[in-house]
Amino acid sequence: MSRQLALGLALQPALSFDSFIPGPNGEALDAVRRLAAGGGEPYLYLWGSAGVGKSHLLQAACAAAHAPERPVAYLPLAQALSFGPELLQDLETMALVCLDDLQCLAGQAHWEEALFALYNRMREVDAGLLVSADRPLAQLPTRLPDLASRLAWGPSYQLQPLPDAELLPALTRLAAERGLRLPAESAQYILRRCPRDLGYLQGLLERLDRASLAAQRRLTLPFVREQLRRLE
Repeated sequence: MSRQLALGLALQPALSFDSFIPGPNGEALDAVRRLAAGGGEPYLYLWGSAGVGKSHLLQAACAAAHAPERPVAYLPLAQALSFGPELLQDLETMALVCLDDLQCLAGQAHWEEALFALYNRMREVDAGLLVSADRPLAQLPTRLPDLASRLAWGPSYQLQPLPDAELLPALTRLAAERGLRLPAESAQYILRRCPRDLGYLQGLLERLDRASLAAQRRLTLPFVREQLRRLE
């Protein structure tokens, strides 16, 4: 996983397939699982708003696919852009490449040309490519027509937010996976006061976990209320 390390990154262990709560995104999850296992479609495009789980699925795919004989690469393009398009060279030697936030390079000629060349090289060796963006392919400001054509060859999945009815059990489950007991009243308070985005909520639980350990207190409503005030 040399390319993620070159960016000073490491995959987050908590972002696995088991910890992904699919809700209405079960079909996309199944497709990404098959790709990570070396089967199914060799190219997938995921899109949706912030917080619906795109980065989670990309990192989970890398974690599931990686083995000594199957190197992988995860590149968050918002950070990779400062390294230049040469970062995409030789990635066809990876069994799976995951490119996060494709919209960041759309419209940049050198990056588009490098991605087009990478796509062609990866098809020649049957390597897997998983891409995410914040919008559907038709709305990407892509300037290179051949790249737009290549990106449309594989299935595209829109990731949807969890319905309100599933957020409370999802938050409780995420807390339990961290070994935390989150009372229903505390969970409901969090959902009333905080963004309903699982990425944000996972980060919040991490902060609450640290705070509860430091204070030797449980996640009671008064304690959670106090901690959220400090974040405002």
